[in-house]
Amino acid sequence: MAVEPRILVIEDERPISDAVALNLREEGYHVVTSYRGDEGLRLATSEPYDLIILDLMLPGMDGREICRGVRKKGQTPILMLTARAREMDKVLGLEIGADDYLTKPFGMLELIARVKAILRRSQTQRSRAAEPEGEEEYSAAGVTLNVTRHRVTVDGKTVEFRPKEFELLRCLVSNHGRVMTRDRLLELIWGEDEFLDRGTLDVHIRWLRQKLESDPSNPSRIVTVRGVGYRFTDETG
Repeated sequence: MAVEPRILVIEDERPISDAVALNLREEGYHVVTSYRGDEGLRLATSEPYDLIILDLMLPGMDGREICRGVRKKGQTPILMLTARAREMDKVLGLEIGADDYLTKPFGMLELIARVKAILRRSQTQRSRAAEPEGEEEYSAAGVTLNVTRHRVTVDGKTVEFRPKEFELLRCLVSNHGRVMTRDRLLELIWGEDEFLDRGTLDVHIRWLRQKLESDPSNPSRIVTVRGVGYRFTDETG
């Protein structure tokens, strides 16, 4: 018998929380709910979940603090709910570790579609991690990426990358010299998610440049091919 995916919903507006929980249970998921931020963080870090649906504004502790707390413990996928639609709020949600976000008010069909997409991506990543493999390493333009050890060095210095940043860099470095289209990168890193905000890729490219480039505004490693996508150059300078 297949194990039901476990989803934690941290949302203080009870009508929304109850509706989300009801729809998820109808889809066959095991759902736990919390109406406070502090309690939600305790649940999120004391029990295993396949996904956390997290409201941004909560009593006791806000969603940003919870997201940071969860990320200190592991990489459980997080879908952040927010009443705000400003670009900076979306970027901040991604920057603190959310995998996706949904702006209120939202439809349940869209929520379910996003949940399924996130769980599919998570399962694919776990399957890849479980596959036996030898040492896998790529190098180009002073950047060495060791997939097996999840380690990146830039000009001989170790640099930390978040999971999505690491996967994006892996795609670019392993295909260095080739142009990777935006659609192809989105498919490889985020899967076939029709609800994905295409600006998400641009945000992650910007973060990569901040860590890889001496002058991020004039990149020499990750080059934009206008109207097509990005290329990791073979040489810098």
